[in-house]
Amino acid sequence: MDSDVTLAMVADRAGVPLPSVYHFFPNRNAIFVELARRYHEELAELARQEISPAPRRWQDLILVRQTRGRDYLNENPAALRLFMGAGVSVEVRNLDLRGNTAASKTRAQEFHARFECAGLTDLEYWLGVTFGLMDGIWAISYAEHGRITDRYLMEAWRASVAYLRTYLPEDLPLKSASDD
Repeated sequence: MDSDVTLAMVADRAGVPLPSVYHFFPNRNAIFVELARRYHEELAELARQEISPAPRRWQDLILVRQTRGRDYLNENPAALRLFMGAGVSVEVRNLDLRGNTAASKTRAQEFHARFECAGLTDLEYWLGVTFGLMDGIWAISYAEHGRITDRYLMEAWRASVAYLRTYLPEDLPLKSASDD
């Protein structure tokens, strides 16, 4: 993150005494970890929001979810820099990975709610791998353009779909209304 940020700057910006900042954040990295946690909470909420109209194909579901995530990051430059920048601390990276694990669980639940997923016992794991693919591709876009471009959004989607096709059928049947 930004090496120029100091706790004194945070205190000044927040309008609180420096000792108050030290009480909650013993160092700069603690601030970045808390910021990352808050961004992941917002991303998790975004991942739970309903999609209307509901995608009829799993490939489209992946694209809609990745597009929403990309849009969120591009609209929140601090989050984009925190998660895609090269100067990320181990603590922030670990928090990001835990957030991706939680997101893959949410995505797997969404798949099970929308599609017939019998026999796809490793779905959550596979979806977790796609988060890693996506993050890596988006990091390239951030390094080259300072944002996640449409081209790299589509590259991440293609990589995710290509990987998932090794495990999922091309046409995953929708659940019938009586299955709810």
